[in-house]
This record gives sequence, structure tokens and C-alpha cells, in this order.
Amino acid sequence: MGELWFVGLGLGDERGLSCAALDALRASSVVFAEEYTAVAPAGTLERLEAEIGRPVRRLDRAALESERPVLEALTGVPRVALLVVGDPFAATTHLALRLAAEKAGHPWRYLPNASILTAAPGFLGLMPYRFGRTVSLPFPAPGFAPRSPLDQLGENRSRGLHTLLLLDLLPAEERYLTAGEALARLRELDPDGSVLPDPTPVAVAARVGRPDARGFFGPFVRLRSVDFGPPMHAVVVPAPELHFEEAEALDRIRVPDR
Repeated sequence: MGELWFVGLGLGDERGLSCAALDALRASSVVFAEEYTAVAPAGTLERLEAEIGRPVRRLDRAALESERPVLEALTGVPRVALLVVGDPFAATTHLALRLAAEKAGHPWRYLPNASILTAAPGFLGLMPYRFGRTVSLPFPAPGFAPRSPLDQLGENRSRGLHTLLLLDLLPAEERYLTAGEALARLRELDPDGSVLPDPTPVAVAARVGRPDARGFFGPFVRLRSVDFGPPMHAVVVPAPELHFEEAEALDRIRVPDR
């Protein structure tokens, strides 16, 4: 039975891999990289292929959720690696694969790395333990306009907690929900501002873990007109009351008034 290694890439390029992770990739007969929950910077996988001396097979959402490519590879080789942007078990999809591998009799190993779940709060200067449930904001589609992201955001705020919003992506179509689009979407879900009035403070973490990472902070109505640069973006709606150190950190990235 082959062994499955879950390897975290972190939030930057291949230079964010640990020595142990590189050793695991070099020792794996088959290396997959999923391009569903997040996407590595351009050129990362190509450079990594040269470094580990083997091809990296990309998995889209359908292939990853089917679990078939990974499970089939495990039947024929002693070690298979799945490379994941961020931390492998920050996404439930990878836990499902782990359980499927276990049921098929395959052992697994885990090499964690940085995750947006903790990196975005740290980058912005917010205390991770003050966050409520994380919210995922999907692309709008005809007949599909769930209000649940707004409801959960409101629930977190009512409990005095920060909210991290993860934004949808469709890598095969090269579509990435931007922070500006996300804020516009939240206003569509909350047209009267009952949950997010225009003055509500909001933060955006753009390209966390990369050299051009930037943070932005300001009123909801102001940030809706800001250019946050290329993806990936994450939105944070801070709690109604901030710790004084959080307030000082956010004030350093405040967007100037027009």
C-alpha cells in the first residue's frame, strides 16, 4: 500500500517549502498539486519540478473531489504527495481525501505550512483568537445568491468577534473574486446596511505571504472604490470593538480619505 503525504506549500512560492517538505517531494514517485482551493504564484510549480526532478500533476476541483487520481496512484507506487497551497487541512476537501485513503488501507503523513486562516489576522494585526466562524463568499450566479455569508458575519459581530471572508476562485477560468467585488456583493446582500452600514470598518489582506503583500483598512463605503491589486485577496470585518493594539496596527494601513 502506498503512503500519502499531504504537503503544505504555504502562501508564497516554492521557497516557502521546508527542507522536510522538499525531501518528501523528492522521495515521492508521484506528486500532485491541487489548484482548486488556492493557486500558487506563476512559475512556482515549474521551478519546483526542476528542483525535485519529477513532474507535478495538476488536479482541478473535479479530479480532487473524485479522489480517483490520488487513490489510483497509491495502488502502484510506495509514496504519493499532494501539494497544497497554504496548509493542507485548512480545507475539508483534503480531510475527505485523507479519510478515503485510510479506508483503502493507505497510511498518510502531514507536513503543515502557513495558512491564510492565521496569516491574514497576523498580517493585519488582529488577534487570531478573537475571530468567529470563517465565511466563504461564492461567485454570484443566476438563481444562486445565498445570504448565509452575511448572516454569519452578522452573528460574529453580535458576539464581538472578527470575521474572515475567503473569496471564491475558478482557476480553470482564471477568475478570482476580488475584494472590491466581494464588498459590492455584500452590499447587494445587505442593501439597507442593516448588518454592514457604510461607516463599518473593514480590512483587506492582499497577496499575503508574497513580496507584494499589502493591507488596507477603512470604512466599508471607502474600500469599495479602492484598487487592491492582483489576487489573491481576503476580507476581514473586525469586531465592533478593537483591542488598543489591534486599533493601532490597523491605523497604520488606513486608506486616506478622498
